Amino acid sequence: MTFDRSIKIAPSILSADFANFGQEIQCIEAQGCDWVHVDVMDGHFVPNLTFGPPLLKAIRPHIKTVMDVHLMISPVDQYISAYADAGADVLTAHLEAGPHIHRTLQAIRGAGCKAGLALNPGTGIEDVDYLLDMVDLICVMTVNPGFGGQKFIHSQIDKVRKLREKIGDRPIHIEIDGGITPETAPLMAEAGADVLVAGSAVFGGGSVDNPDVYGQNIRAIRKAAEAARQEN
Repeated sequence: MTFDRSIKIAPSILSADFANFGQEIQCIEAQGCDWVHVDVMDGHFVPNLTFGPPLLKAIRPHIKTVMDVHLMISPVDQYISAYADAGADVLTAHLEAGPHIHRTLQAIRGAGCKAGLALNPGTGIEDVDYLLDMVDLICVMTVNPGFGGQKFIHSQIDKVRKLREKIGDRPIHIEIDGGITPETAPLMAEAGADVLVAGSAVFGGGSVDNPDVYGQNIRAIRKAAEAARQEN
């Protein structure tokens, strides 16, 4: 996994057909996605329950790009090795998920994964200052975590812009998770984000029998984001 700041589209399989994960992943990769985003929820840290390590291990052979795993769980440390062993390339934990986030990031890197740090909409970026040497990705939540299909929170645009300034030239991705569409993607790309997670905006209207729609949706998000970058 090499670092670059080009726009990357990471469809969230939370919006895919659960009965056809393997085929869905093959379809979105064939249609041009860059990463595959997996939202892990525990029913405790967030009000929903999703995917355990066995599921990730089962879908890993179908993923030829990057398995981007977002751990919305607390406590998180005791599950890091299981999700790493399941094949995660990137493991992202929430700043709010435990008392010792520096230790969590150390454990993620120690398990052989790229380390991501997620920030909820109500969380500031002040605490990031002393973690920049420990992260490969910062995920800004533009909805409250727990469910797909929520409305984009516009106050996070300024957060991303300030975060981009803080990061400077460091090789750290800024990922946006929540409410990404062709309308909101350019707002975040202009502010400095490079990884855009999209669920219903990619999978909506398509299927494994009609995968061209996935490609159309991915291209529409990418085109809008790249155009905003060029104008900036």
